[in-house]
Amino acid sequence: MAGLLYRLGRFSARRHWLVIIAWVVIMGIAGLTYSLFAGSISSSISIPNTKTSQVQDELADKFPSANGGTGTLVFATTDGKAFTSAQESEVKDFLDGLEDESGVKSVSDGFTLQQRLDDQRQKIVDGRKQISDGREQITDGRKQIADGQDQLDAQKAQLESGQAKIDQAQAQLDAQKAQAQAAGAAASAAAQAQLQQAQAQIDAQQQQLTAGEQQITAAQKTIDANTEKLDANEQKLDDSEQELEQGSKLLDLSKDIRFVSSNDAAAIGTVQFTKSTYEVPQTTKQAISDKADAAKISGVDVYVSNDIAQGVPSILGPGEIIGVIIAAIVLFLMLRTVIGAAIPLVSAVLGVGVATLASLSFSSLVEFISVTPVLGVMLGLAVGIDYSLFILNRHRTQLKAGMDVHESIGLANGTSGNAVVFAGTTVIVALLALNITGIPFLGLMGTVGAVAVFFAILIATSFTPALLSLLGMRILRRKERERIGNTDSIRVPNAPMSTWRAVITLVAGIAVLGTIALPATQMRLGLPTGASEAVDSSQYKAYKTLSDEFGAGQNGPLLVVADLPEAISKDDVTATEVTIGQALAKNDDVKAVLPIGASKDRDIIAFQVKPAGGPDSVSTERLVQDLRTQQVSVDGGTATLGVAGNASANIDVSEKLSNVLPLYLAVVVGLSLVILIIVFRSFLVPITATAGFILSVLASFGGLTAIYQFGWLGSVFGVHDPAPILSFLPIIEIGILFGLAMDYQLFLVSGMREAYAHGASAKVAVQRGLHAGRAVVTAAAIIMISVFAGFIFSDSSTIKPIGFGLAFGVLLDAFAVRMLLIPAIMHLLGRSAWWIPKWLDRILPDVDVEGAKLERAHPSGGRGSDAGAGAGSERHGAHAAPVEPDANPHEGHTPTHRA
Repeated sequence: MAGLLYRLGRFSARRHWLVIIAWVVIMGIAGLTYSLFAGSISSSISIPNTKTSQVQDELADKFPSANGGTGTLVFATTDGKAFTSAQESEVKDFLDGLEDESGVKSVSDGFTLQQRLDDQRQKIVDGRKQISDGREQITDGRKQIADGQDQLDAQKAQLESGQAKIDQAQAQLDAQKAQAQAAGAAASAAAQAQLQQAQAQIDAQQQQLTAGEQQITAAQKTIDANTEKLDANEQKLDDSEQELEQGSKLLDLSKDIRFVSSNDAAAIGTVQFTKSTYEVPQTTKQAISDKADAAKISGVDVYVSNDIAQGVPSILGPGEIIGVIIAAIVLFLMLRTVIGAAIPLVSAVLGVGVATLASLSFSSLVEFISVTPVLGVMLGLAVGIDYSLFILNRHRTQLKAGMDVHESIGLANGTSGNAVVFAGTTVIVALLALNITGIPFLGLMGTVGAVAVFFAILIATSFTPALLSLLGMRILRRKERERIGNTDSIRVPNAPMSTWRAVITLVAGIAVLGTIALPATQMRLGLPTGASEAVDSSQYKAYKTLSDEFGAGQNGPLLVVADLPEAISKDDVTATEVTIGQALAKNDDVKAVLPIGASKDRDIIAFQVKPAGGPDSVSTERLVQDLRTQQVSVDGGTATLGVAGNASANIDVSEKLSNVLPLYLAVVVGLSLVILIIVFRSFLVPITATAGFILSVLASFGGLTAIYQFGWLGSVFGVHDPAPILSFLPIIEIGILFGLAMDYQLFLVSGMREAYAHGASAKVAVQRGLHAGRAVVTAAAIIMISVFAGFIFSDSSTIKPIGFGLAFGVLLDAFAVRMLLIPAIMHLLGRSAWWIPKWLDRILPDVDVEGAKLERAHPSGGRGSDAGAGAGSERHGAHAAPVEPDANPHEGHTPTHRA
């Protein structure tokens, strides 16, 4: 590899214009493909095949009319007073105007929705009064029927008494008739006439009695009919009352859900999209945001919530530019030449431009989230500057020692450039390994970051040599050019650090890093909400207005789907909704439950649950877990519950990441250990490197948690509302910091190994390697910290913690771990640090990271001390000061380095 890079460096030096133009053309091609094929970038984070996405898919299948995401707009009066009728009308007109936007299915205003809820509640009140009045009427009717029945019964008694008298009179008359008949002719005509007259009277009375019975029978039928009607009406009232009470129970469950605040000073507007929120084009969201910003509703502020206004952050903002400026200042202070400081910056910007444009050219085929290209820019700038600096610094050192320009460029490319390739490969391995997580957006972030690092390596080993050739000796200051070949004597350490110093450094360093890491034990993960946006942003104001006027849970309602054991009838839907709704309401931290409806085949019922806490609160997270394990008894069996929403998505993302983290660590650490064992030809050195990384990454997590979750120093870092840490940040930071940590390990410890291989004692070699590499590694770390820190002050709440985590992690790893703890450990380990079985030493390939063979093959010109990329050791330049022999040379232990 060193020889190949040497030839590449020489070629770039000879044909510098060809190489420069080629890269400019590549940049142009990348820009052309971007303009032709670039697609939209999403600001939403989603993971397929989670419990949340499964519920969303089920809803889309069972409730096609409700398919599509929703966005929220918040309207608030500027004076805090109730909306006037004119303001209500203007708000409704504004929302109606949004329906014309592409991708918008429908809109709904809070005033209409609140009126419907209020009307339903009023219907309950009115219905109860109607039922009460109906029962009073039934009671009165029954009293009237009872009174009529009493009168009828009295009439029946009179009829029965009259019938008895008639029967008695008829019996007497019949007896008289019998006597008269026995007398025969002797009976007088007068007696016969009396009998006939009496019979006629009885018959007349009987007819009256019969007519009375018929009237009573008819009256009884009327009473019976009225009684049946009253019974039927009472049954209807019972049914109506049952239905009314079920509706009342549902309304009671949702009494804390409002669309207009209780003081009538704020209202909610809802936009339903034709696609899910994740798939809604950014142009549609931006159009809604622009209309909201331009809305001129007298006395009313219009705020757009985070699900609409979470835009794509700018790739380079003021903070990032300040970071690059700081990097330029560091370069100038180190190199003392404007031209020299410009070369790493130009190289890094070119690499970032090519990598970013090339990656975004695929954004129409692959879903990019907004943070993906920004992460590529972060890494591309940081490593691009550092990698070019390593080669540039080596080249300047060799020029000052009297080496020919082209030869120096080739040799710098073959030595420091070789170290750059191996260091960059470690970073690329760590980033590409993110694809094994099975999380698409995370794998894409790793791939884009790896592409940025890959182009940084290509630029550093081809474009940078071309620029160096174009500048020639002007890369040196005039005073340096005048003193070529007459470099100052450089002393190298000949005494090891004291053992007590090493012990104290190690113990104190571990104690400090461990203390900084303590807050990480309470780290919580989540997705960004409107509360983490800038205080003056529309999203933040919408979030706060909803929280203050409607309750914290309004910002993160949960969608609960109940899968029934079997389909139910239409008549049973309301009763089942009540049963399940009441079961949901019994959970702690449930503020309200609002039924959404049943599916067409009535085997699924959906609810909106308003939690007591916000979407990122511990109570809401606990509620989601409780709901998912809850089972509700219904007719026919048990209903199981599924949950969707921001809180459930947070849990799913965290769970998914925690499940894949061990595999990711195993792959990354395993591959990197193999690489480091090959490079350093040692077992303990890679292990100590990894242990140091674990300390630094845990400490960086502690800093992240303290600032962004606890709110410590929040005013300094712009943290106004502490919240859980971005869910994917830990795994991203682990991947990036591991690669960068191994870079610094390689740049520093390779110098120690080379000094040891060339005869220095193990403990003296530690000092020499640190002395040789600390200057350029310090500059490189400061540059990387500056670039990452620039993103801390980004407008994006997603980018801020990433920038801080990487900047703080590099700070701790480069200065605390690599320059303090690792030298202390290496000193205490002594010769055992370089132990490796002989059989393994024989079969391991000699990668020659420092390009030692190449240096021996190209001895032309003097070589000065290299403070560069791990290639420096005890070389003293053309005029090295005399030094005493090593205090403790190897004692019977032959170094295994096969130089």
